Amino acid sequence: MLSPLPDAALDRLFRQGRSFNHYRDEPVSEADFRAVWDLMKWGPTSTNQLPARLVWVASAEGKATLADCASGSNGDKILAAPATVIVGMDLDFHENLPELFPHADAKSWFGDEEGRRVSAFRNASLQGAYLIMAARALGLDCGPMSGFDADAVDRAFFADHPRVRTNFISTIGHGDPAGLHERLPRPDFDRFNRLA
Repeated sequence: MLSPLPDAALDRLFRQGRSFNHYRDEPVSEADFRAVWDLMKWGPTSTNQLPARLVWVASAEGKATLADCASGSNGDKILAAPATVIVGMDLDFHENLPELFPHADAKSWFGDEEGRRVSAFRNASLQGAYLIMAARALGLDCGPMSGFDADAVDRAFFADHPRVRTNFISTIGHGDPAGLHERLPRPDFDRFNRLA
């Protein structure tokens, strides 16, 4: 039987993990991005779909392009962060199922376009959450956001993959705690849970 993770790990992943808008002046590298992927890819998705398609935006040109797609202060956050990852979703994820789920004809289960869209969104969102947890586990911090023009992001970053759509984006780096607000409420179990 597996033992629970120690409190220090649970604190880092959950209780003390925060969404950051400000980062220390420390770079992140391709090796960091690869390490995050190599952890997050193990998180479960339906029929091992793995529909997320990631673009790691770290160049000045890429950040400027992405910032132009953002709304409000999100553009400034993108420009100031060491990197931002675009979490896209492949609407044709089923084409990879013969390799990713070889013990059944799972590709045939996803012939309906709308059903694929729903499944891609659900499972790419799961993978985005795994990305945040993987980044935290590796000593990085994230600032997920949805204030952007998804169509503009698709045109700028997925033009050569027209069946991929943007789900959400997240800054990534070494967070600066000086920029954090007071922790927002997290209600106890009985507030949002019930037993059936």
